[in-house]
Amino acid sequence: MSNEQLNLILELPGERIDKALAEVYPDISRSQWQQLIKDGSVTVEGKPVKPSFRLEAVTDIHVVLPEVQETDLVAQEIPLEIVYEDEDFLAINKPAGMVVHPAPGHREGTLVNAVLGYCPELEGVGGERRPGIVHRLDKETSGLILVAKNDRALRHLQRQFKQRTIEKKYLALVEGQIQPPQALIDAPIGRDPNDRKKMAVIRPGSGYRARKAQTEYHLVRNYGDYSLVACFPKTGRTHQIRVHLAFAGYPIAGDRVYGRRKQKLALARHFLHAAALRLKRPADDAPLTLEAPLPAELEAVLQELATGDG
Repeated sequence: MSNEQLNLILELPGERIDKALAEVYPDISRSQWQQLIKDGSVTVEGKPVKPSFRLEAVTDIHVVLPEVQETDLVAQEIPLEIVYEDEDFLAINKPAGMVVHPAPGHREGTLVNAVLGYCPELEGVGGERRPGIVHRLDKETSGLILVAKNDRALRHLQRQFKQRTIEKKYLALVEGQIQPPQALIDAPIGRDPNDRKKMAVIRPGSGYRARKAQTEYHLVRNYGDYSLVACFPKTGRTHQIRVHLAFAGYPIAGDRVYGRRKQKLALARHFLHAAALRLKRPADDAPLTLEAPLPAELEAVLQELATGDG
């Protein structure tokens, strides 16, 4: 198998090259990009650079990706709720609490381990340690996640995410009666200057780095002191929906990072669920709508609120 070569033109002036590449190609982690840059596999106008190299207004980048190597990923027989499957990809309804890919402290029991147990031929798709994973969901966020079965499908699906042609719908229960009932939250997101483990809305002129972020929401139903909203993220920033709703004054119920540490509802997780995706199938570009019902623990919360017991 020959090395894969990429020719990229990035327009992210002032951004570090390792961070920019990780954002454009999230299937390769930032630390892996840093190593590729150090190894000389990434060049700018034919010259090697350091991971700290800052991009210019328009930067021409050449990347040589190494051949796929065998990994030590463990295939495990873990039950999966498969919403859709064809020859190119799987759509899985991920439960809350399941980590997507192995990492320190989570070597087993992840979605990747489960997928390899179900479909062993996926190992090596994408050329790294997250075989076939097209996008990400937080550990405590449930719902739809796509897994490609081959490199062609992986690139096809990732391109749709990058070009923002995939329509994503999330359901979130937030604190308060949200106003207005429908709006677009347009607020840039970056690392929280006071806590680098968190994200935050960064105000223009603050001097801190941020990227454009947009989330549209529609009220579905009021439940007394809570509102169920459908969220349609137009961009894909880390923790975007959680940050935006908290910024608007309506934190997600159960979110102890961006909301209240002491919660009124008996929720062991935040109430955020990736409910639907509308995309084009890699095989024929035919439109496809996928849906995943709310998990039982979230439905139970709504039922309690509806009967006045919550």
